[in-house]
Amino acid sequence: MSPLLVKPRVGGGRVHHVTPKTARWASVGFDLWKRRPGELATGTDGDRETCLVFISGRGSVRVGHEEYGILGGRSSPFEGRPWSVYVPPGMVWSVEATEDLVLAVCSAPGKGKFPPRVIAPDVLVQESRGKGSNVRHVTNILPEWEMAENLLVVEVITPAGNTSSYPPHKHDEDRLPHESALEETYYHRINPPQGFAFQRVYTDDRELDEAIAVEDGDVTLVPKGYHPCAAIHGYELYYLNVMAGPRRTWKFHNAKEHEWLLKA
Repeated sequence: MSPLLVKPRVGGGRVHHVTPKTARWASVGFDLWKRRPGELATGTDGDRETCLVFISGRGSVRVGHEEYGILGGRSSPFEGRPWSVYVPPGMVWSVEATEDLVLAVCSAPGKGKFPPRVIAPDVLVQESRGKGSNVRHVTNILPEWEMAENLLVVEVITPAGNTSSYPPHKHDEDRLPHESALEETYYHRINPPQGFAFQRVYTDDRELDEAIAVEDGDVTLVPKGYHPCAAIHGYELYYLNVMAGPRRTWKFHNAKEHEWLLKA
């Protein structure tokens, strides 16, 4: 199995726990909780900001001493825009499930510049990118124009048979304004769930070159290099991206040999 592929733990509770230490990088953390009604997901980190994303289900949210009520509501990540909550470093957060809940916990280093806030679905900017079989649908949860210190968070749905993160691009060098250095995780979901998709992570010199079959619930790590995805016929691909690095901006470099596709 590829060292860049992380399988979920069987059962409930915290089924993913990606940290900078386990990923062998500097910034991005990603957890995924599955909770049944009445069960609690909770956390805090003194030097990391957090974005809670309701993948599916509902839960009662508390951040510090503030109660935010019951948030969420999607039955799956393929249905509508998510509720999310921004949590600054040092604050305890908790979500008590009021129905079966899947909660993503995205984190990166922070110093506490911004207060906690709910990010409602109706404020999220959506866009479609690409043409033909390269069309994909993007929901910006924490884009670079919204308040956060290091986190960038986005959802993407790739229709069956289409490609995304394509033409291949990378963001592993700190050479603005042309490219920014960002680590990235992909949390993958498949519709229907028995399907699979493909992701390749590779560098120009092929020192890193991993072709990965991803199944429903898998996480892939992108420490560097290009990282295109392909959804196979009959199965939609969803992924939640978490990015962070030395500077909070997304500037990417296209693989030169495939850049002609943008003009085709």
